[in-house]
Amino acid sequence: MSAPLYSWGRYPDFPQAGNTCSWRSEVHALRDSVIASHNTSLPYGNGRSYGDSCLSESDQVLHMRSLDRFIEVDWERGTVRAEAGATLSEILAVSIPQGWFLSVTPGTQFVTLGGAIANDVHGKNHHLRGTFGNHVRSFGLLRHNQGLLTCSLTENFELYAASIGGLGLTGVILWAEIQLIPIRSSQIDTTVVRFGNLAEFFSLSAELDHQHEYSVAWIDCLAKGSEIGRGVFFVGEHARYGSLDKNQRSKRSVPLTPPVSLINNVSLRTFNAAYWNAHPSERTLKRGNYEPFFYPLDRILHWNRIYGRKGFQQYQCVIPDAVAEVVARELLLAISNSGQGSFLAVLKRCGGIPSPGLLSFPLAGPSLALDFPQKADLVPLFSRLDAIVREAGGRLYPAKDAHMSGNDFRQAYPAWEQLEALRDPSLMSRFWKRVTV
Repeated sequence: MSAPLYSWGRYPDFPQAGNTCSWRSEVHALRDSVIASHNTSLPYGNGRSYGDSCLSESDQVLHMRSLDRFIEVDWERGTVRAEAGATLSEILAVSIPQGWFLSVTPGTQFVTLGGAIANDVHGKNHHLRGTFGNHVRSFGLLRHNQGLLTCSLTENFELYAASIGGLGLTGVILWAEIQLIPIRSSQIDTTVVRFGNLAEFFSLSAELDHQHEYSVAWIDCLAKGSEIGRGVFFVGEHARYGSLDKNQRSKRSVPLTPPVSLINNVSLRTFNAAYWNAHPSERTLKRGNYEPFFYPLDRILHWNRIYGRKGFQQYQCVIPDAVAEVVARELLLAISNSGQGSFLAVLKRCGGIPSPGLLSFPLAGPSLALDFPQKADLVPLFSRLDAIVREAGGRLYPAKDAHMSGNDFRQAYPAWEQLEALRDPSLMSRFWKRVTV
């Protein structure tokens, strides 16, 4: 029997039984068999969702990772059609040598194509290109009692919109076709500078974001007083010249899960101080491979194990631009006062480009994301953070969530009822049951 499957955060602790098949033509029968025995199921990709959105109510999932074949590529137009289990890493491995890159990529290349659509992932260029869903040309959706449907802007549009950011609930995505962007090199030209507080971040963001394809900042989540919100600012774009070699960096791995989290107040303060001081105080130009820029943690396989056997939760929210700086300060003050947080705290500005997805997460304003080791005293901290986000008119990211209340979800995502009306009745996640029932 195969090993149980989990979400990336390993919280909540509901091991999933993976039901796999080798060919797209077998998925229909496999799903019917699982449903007949367990009533509900859920598609599961490569397990990079953090909370319970990838966990089936029945703990029986359709493991799609083995469906990873390329169906059709067009290097003149820069389009790729592949099975839903193919990862973004596998797509980049064939597209980069041809001079094409993902239009939008999240912070890990190990998500599947189906998962990227189901969570409508976004990246460092949201201000220019929107979400992943903005670049999905079409996909095949297998629905209970309806068979396989092709969904696009012009065909089965309701299901197209509901499935982008639909958390795998509208049907099983079997394949998808996406649009890539042209590049001349796999190298990234980056400008990096550290900043002393939150006001400096917003000043840099206002000046530089629109000048560059990519923009993101690391934040010292434990800084206090006049230094609250200090961090390191990165902007970049694809180099205009250089090789089209794909990355060859060796990977390291966390070999085992320690009994307790290795992330604590002492290790966090030490790392944050060292990381901030290691970066230049003046704007500095650098050139490097795409992988360290887009996927800094992917070099360490199984890095989620460092949080110990209890796992961790990621808190990711987005705040409207109108109240951005004041609310971001409130959030960082609450986190700093708690003495908790992560060594990779990310702050970036999202733009106003709408997604076709009904439940797309980004809105125009800053997004803040941090990881927290799972423990009891997260409850009061998250309650405080939730209240700040709620009052500001912001929202949390379902793909990263393991605690959001049903009231907060329904208020932040009023289109949830449209998705529920289009949900495949054979599919149900623990997240969806938690926030809608």
